[in-house]
Amino acid sequence: MDNKTNINWFPGHMAKTRREIAEDLKLVDVVVELLDARIPKSSQNPEIAKITKGKKKLIILNKCDLADEKENQNWVKYFEKQNIPVCLVDSNSGKGIEQTIRQIEKMMQAEQERLAEKGRIGRKIRVMIVGIPNVGKSSFINRIAKKATAGVGNKPGFTKQKQWIRINEKVELLDTPGVLWPKFESEEVALNLSFTGTIKEEILDRLEVAYHLVKFLLENHREVIVEKYKVSNEYIEQTLNRELPENENIYEIMLEIGKKRGCLISGGNVDDEKISKIILDEFKNGKLGRFTIETSNK
Repeated sequence: MDNKTNINWFPGHMAKTRREIAEDLKLVDVVVELLDARIPKSSQNPEIAKITKGKKKLIILNKCDLADEKENQNWVKYFEKQNIPVCLVDSNSGKGIEQTIRQIEKMMQAEQERLAEKGRIGRKIRVMIVGIPNVGKSSFINRIAKKATAGVGNKPGFTKQKQWIRINEKVELLDTPGVLWPKFESEEVALNLSFTGTIKEEILDRLEVAYHLVKFLLENHREVIVEKYKVSNEYIEQTLNRELPENENIYEIMLEIGKKRGCLISGGNVDDEKISKIILDEFKNGKLGRFTIETSNK
């Protein structure tokens, strides 16, 4: 990517949200952080680790159905080595939701028993969910709360506008924004967030993002280009080996995909914007298969 790439950045929102989350943390026992299973590092805002330090934390690898199953397990091990429990979740189907609730209860079991010994029985486990935009936070909350939006009422000493959602007899959820903007540590992070639709296409040039995605697929999953887009391996080899700059060769393969998909305009030329959108949409929606862009060993 060139250095002219303009990434919209919202420090004002970030500072305000950071303050709100830090304030709300005083009310909760467990922080549940949602990450995109395809890009666990890029979808993890480093600010969250700072703000939530000292709190019990559960990582949710959401959209696990779109990520490679083997890599899902590798990421689970990666976080567990850091003593952070993990649940694999697909918020759309509800997979992993019950396991998440059980894990929250397990994390607080010793504390609950200690309180019970002091005669404090029935105290609810209070949970906060945090994450960056578009990691599926709303879908996750709707699933875990079974679309229940009724609060459990105001509690003494609690700010009145805080809404608590009852999950079950033991757990309740603080329904707050809990959203921090992505922190673009590098162009690679920005691209990863663009591949998965975590940041909107208007922020980075769509054609450029699609180019980098095709490059990623050619380097790591060439069979997808061959099978899904019917571009022969011989053609790919021949094109990549031309004595031209790499970006021209990869762009040529993108145009070939466009021809195969009928993205033609007058004069038989390929509409590169149209094929860029098709490639990105099909990747994001899992139509090209299950991919994990970031591996845990890197």
